[in-house]
Amino acid sequence: MIKRRKTRTICVGKVKIGSKYPLVIQSMVKLATTDIAGCVKQINALSAAGAQLVRIAIPTRQDSIAFAKIVKKVKIPLIADIHFSPDRAIEAVEAGAVKIRLNPGNIKDKNDIYRIIDCAKAHKIAIRVGINEASIRNLLKDTQPAKRTNLMLKEMAGYIRLFEKRGFNNIVLSVKSSDVARTIESNIAVAERFPYPLHLGLTHAGLAEDAIVPASVALGTLLWRGIGDTIRISIAGDPVQEVKIAKKILTSIGLYKSREPELIVCPTCGRCQWDLIGFAQKVKKLLKEVKKPLRVAVMGCVVNGPGEAADADIAVCAAADKGFIYKKGKKIATVRQASLFVALEKEMKNL
Repeated sequence: MIKRRKTRTICVGKVKIGSKYPLVIQSMVKLATTDIAGCVKQINALSAAGAQLVRIAIPTRQDSIAFAKIVKKVKIPLIADIHFSPDRAIEAVEAGAVKIRLNPGNIKDKNDIYRIIDCAKAHKIAIRVGINEASIRNLLKDTQPAKRTNLMLKEMAGYIRLFEKRGFNNIVLSVKSSDVARTIESNIAVAERFPYPLHLGLTHAGLAEDAIVPASVALGTLLWRGIGDTIRISIAGDPVQEVKIAKKILTSIGLYKSREPELIVCPTCGRCQWDLIGFAQKVKKLLKEVKKPLRVAVMGCVVNGPGEAADADIAVCAAADKGFIYKKGKKIATVRQASLFVALEKEMKNL
């Protein structure tokens, strides 16, 4: 069982973030904030998919005005993503953001930061100090990759000092990179030094099909070490896919209890004497109709079949001419290959 790193608890509206609470899944709207109807539709889709917080970019005054309208049309807590402009931060807080994200790479003036902190404190909202490796580098005199973790740590420490000096500790931290190893290294360094919750992400991870592996490696490694209290999978594409990938990562290491069915499938080898792949695809299609956490195993032979069946709600282990159906680890039927799918479908409906 994973032992979470102890952190403070912070409040983001009604959502609690910290080691005493379950991991929080986030995503971000991919539309112009001024497209109010489109944003509301996307936010509702993200909420339905399992997101607990949604972030929206606020680059202009018009976006602040639109954000205030969006807040009133959705139930899920909204985070305002702020870059460069202290005024946008103040506007977002006053518009109803439960949390704002500030980037030390582009809001640097101490008086501006204090003004934002005071406003956040008055409205009792949270702030994420979010450092992206790409945004804090001086490209005229660039920092070598091997020294960028120290650079992010230095920037983070300087920002946190300002918050603590102002008596504000309702903060979440994040350090992100598009490099897997540096994402892991920098988050470990921040986790060892500061007691605040960490928001995890591999920034600019790529298209969905390309992002899954690096995001899973980076975030999975950190989560397994007990590091991380909220996550976002950054992909170029439908944000609902970000939520689905996040849930799969968390489910795979026992940090999220999925309400969806799970299909375990044998990879096949020379021992397999039937069309297991085709059968499994039919089962997967069938499972789309299931609205409960059902574990189903489709196995190719008796080497691992009975063992996987013991851990499944229902399982199939088959050979060339016949198959065995298991329920809760017990063999309940021997069926001819031609009738196996129909028999399995019947048992699944009974469950």
